[in-house]
Amino acid sequence: MMSGVAREWREIPGRYNLKGTKCGNCGKIFFPARSFCPICRRASMGKMEEHDLCRTGKVFTFSIVHEAPESNDLQKPYVVAMIETDDGVKITGQLVDVEFDQVAIGMPVRAVLRKLSTDGESGVIRYGYKFVPVE
Repeated sequence: MMSGVAREWREIPGRYNLKGTKCGNCGKIFFPARSFCPICRRASMGKMEEHDLCRTGKVFTFSIVHEAPESNDLQKPYVVAMIETDDGVKITGQLVDVEFDQVAIGMPVRAVLRKLSTDGESGVIRYGYKFVPVE
């Protein structure tokens, strides 16, 4: 189980703070973070910079999930959306605090920190980003 806890700590920058990377060679932004740019390849080695993603964006596309995996303790149904941030990065996440019939492509949203799940065996609570409508 220690590897699970260690993994949780390694993933915190991305899940808590929406940290990605930016290629110092071509300027492309990636999330989750990458160690090299798939566009520039070798030319990007050692040139990837930590980058704070924009926390606002718009719904690019979405789906309402009616059947979730048993390990997922989310209340069903729920909305999963692909968000295009204001800096052009596409991120998949849960859309919360909105009625299903109010969700629309192009809807402005912002990232918030929320509980994602609880590991039943160890009790580790996982937090991360979700998206809410901009009011």
